[in-house]
Amino acid sequence: MIRITLLLLALLASTSAFAQATQYPLTIQSCNRQVTFNKAPEHALSHDINMTQMMLALGLRERMVGYSGVSGWKAVTPELRKELDGLPELASKYPSVETLLNANVDFFFAGWDYGMRVGGDLTPQTLAPLNIPVYELTESCAFVMKRPAASLDDTYNDLRNLGKIFDVQDRAEQLISQMQQRIAVVQQTLPEQRPRVFLYDSGEDRAMTSGRLGMPEALIAAAGGRNVLDDIDASWTRVNWESVVERNPEVIVIVDYGEISAAQKQAFLEQHPALQSVSAIRNKRFVVIPYVAATPSLENVDAIESIAKGLHGA
Repeated sequence: MIRITLLLLALLASTSAFAQATQYPLTIQSCNRQVTFNKAPEHALSHDINMTQMMLALGLRERMVGYSGVSGWKAVTPELRKELDGLPELASKYPSVETLLNANVDFFFAGWDYGMRVGGDLTPQTLAPLNIPVYELTESCAFVMKRPAASLDDTYNDLRNLGKIFDVQDRAEQLISQMQQRIAVVQQTLPEQRPRVFLYDSGEDRAMTSGRLGMPEALIAAAGGRNVLDDIDASWTRVNWESVVERNPEVIVIVDYGEISAAQKQAFLEQHPALQSVSAIRNKRFVVIPYVAATPSLENVDAIESIAKGLHGA
């Protein structure tokens, strides 16, 4: 059955290949705005590790002046470090307007709470008078507009839009097809039972986690689980530990990044006095995924595979 599914997906992928070349000017929907491009950008800047990975996977390195927001927070795999070699990191954390101007940036790929903040110095509105178009990470649009629960379509949408903006649609469709094929294999054997899952990003007094509008919602669902905070109309957000105890997750997914290791996070959760009755704590059921896989990226598939294995032993 799996082999048949893969053959069908491959056939569908082949029929969607050779996408039509971009005709400029091109208008793209970005959150609640429309952005027009008169030509493919030549001096692009990507923020954060997940968006930088997308740009590189699309073969856009030669169109980039650099990236930002990685070394200040995130660990980089040896594979990605090799890809980044020679590409400047213009800011280890948040870039400034001056950073973009000095680098002659003509395209900024970032997101809300991923390099941009509502009312901050660096937004589509502040950059528009400087002729620096911004494309916003689709999942992050929840911070500035009402939208449905996070979906893998959010990641696919970003890849497709980047493909159109830079006229590399064939490459974008190829990457999407590869993701969909791997996810189909995972879902082929999922049981009907959907274990309760809590995602733990960080925090001690309160937990940083994800409601229904953050990408972990889509990852957990695709892996055959249920986000215990799927009724919370928020993206990345903080909750009290009492809420975690009440919802009694059977599995805890830990996001691995930053100065505090995943092992240290797990130890903190296991020793927290308020969590001793939680099923996942009592049974020591944890799954660890890297930050880049927990946020919209090509590694969303890796997260789904890891979570599914942790939930179902598949």
